Amino acid sequence: MRVIGLMSGTSYDAIDAAAADLRLDGDRLVLRPLGMVSEAYDVELREALAAALPPGKVPLAEVCQLDTRIGRAFAATAVRADRELCSSRAELVASHGQTVYHWAEGGRVHGTLQLGQPAWIAEATGLPVVADFRPRDIAAGGQGAPLVSLVDLMWLRGRPGTPVALNLGGIANLTAPDGTAFDTGPGCALIDAAARGFSGGRLGYDAEGALAARGEVHRPLLERLLAEPYYALPAPKTTGKELFHLGHLRAALAGLGTLPAEDVVATLTFLTARTVADAVRAAGATEVIASGGGTRNPVLMRTLGELLTGVALRTSDALGLPSAAKESYAFAVLGFLTAHGLPGTDPVSTGARHARVLGSITPGQDGLRLPPPVRERPVRLVLE
Repeated sequence: MRVIGLMSGTSYDAIDAAAADLRLDGDRLVLRPLGMVSEAYDVELREALAAALPPGKVPLAEVCQLDTRIGRAFAATAVRADRELCSSRAELVASHGQTVYHWAEGGRVHGTLQLGQPAWIAEATGLPVVADFRPRDIAAGGQGAPLVSLVDLMWLRGRPGTPVALNLGGIANLTAPDGTAFDTGPGCALIDAAARGFSGGRLGYDAEGALAARGEVHRPLLERLLAEPYYALPAPKTTGKELFHLGHLRAALAGLGTLPAEDVVATLTFLTARTVADAVRAAGATEVIASGGGTRNPVLMRTLGELLTGVALRTSDALGLPSAAKESYAFAVLGFLTAHGLPGTDPVSTGARHARVLGSITPGQDGLRLPPPVRERPVRLVLE
């Protein structure tokens, strides 16, 4: 089955689409990557989305408009991916949508909201669409994240030692071989927020770690940031920009005087590396396989490597899975599992009571025609 996975993460910089040819082979799921395309949000939509994200407050009319506009943007990206990567022969689209709110309180998650109405994708492509992956896991008592943990477990099964998968997106998350998975804290979220804040919106992120490279870690600020109670919560746990946003940084900066932008960004970069390294060491990892936009920040990666002495650090590219497209491929896998009636979660990873089939399905132009259900979920993911 040819599946297009659509993803826009907490950095909301672009919609990524990865196409995969997936097939079952005994207890293995074989994935042949077909490539990736990426489409940036237009400036107006990106600004509207930024204003809606926490701690912003928007009326329901704007939420409705965003749901439609993001859905249309996802639809256009899916059409392009089908045409360019699949020769217009895709059979299914799996859309994560754009997370705008993750309702977490006291270590529990009560709800989540992803925008990007899948009807627009189904109408534009003619294909069935699996969307709204996270709510079912939350309804079953889980955190609704990180959902890529099941794919990580399947993919890394059989590797020597204790490999952990690390995603450095807006929020960083980790998956260990025993199924433990959680958000470690901010990946690039605070770094991006500082870059935008100090530049008056001119910069969206710290490109190539240039700001951090010119700065020095400010220890008092670092200690304030590390005092955030989230880091001490036990796994499974999830977080988002509901906590790690510009207001969080401003509260930590209060009373410290005027600090150079470069020092603040250097401190935030070290914060991300430190909290990730703490989680990796607690997992007893011998190898870290990283993916996500943060892997393109050389200062972040170098700092992480220095904090993980004796632990191999490499990107998923070295194992044949492009780091920029890994999450999109992961949702293609989850969509494939849903279409075949198979659970898409590991209860150890999310804390749910049971593994559940994820998502809701929007029929394509030919109605709802799904493959025959499969009884046993594959245990290994193999790249071809």
